[in-house]
Amino acid sequence: MWNMTNICRAQHVNGYVVELEFDDGTAGQVDLSAYVRRGPIFEPFADVAFFRQFRIEGGTLAWPNGADIAPERLYEMLTASTARP
Repeated sequence: MWNMTNICRAQHVNGYVVELEFDDGTAGQVDLSAYVRRGPIFEPFADVAFFRQFRIEGGTLAWPNGADIAPERLYEMLTASTARP
């Protein structure tokens, strides 16, 4: 269940990889390359220079064209990629 954890730090790493830290201390890298050309709002992501223009807005990542990715989705992606078998 989502507990309203927000992003408090975000830094571009390389390509479409972003290092995130949530306010509950959860941190790590997520690869957002799957969002490239995922519908019209994400088409500008094809240009990595545009992708790098993200900022934290309302506890999640947002871009100048109005695109954003739900914080719960980013949290899910981060914790799934760092889960131990």
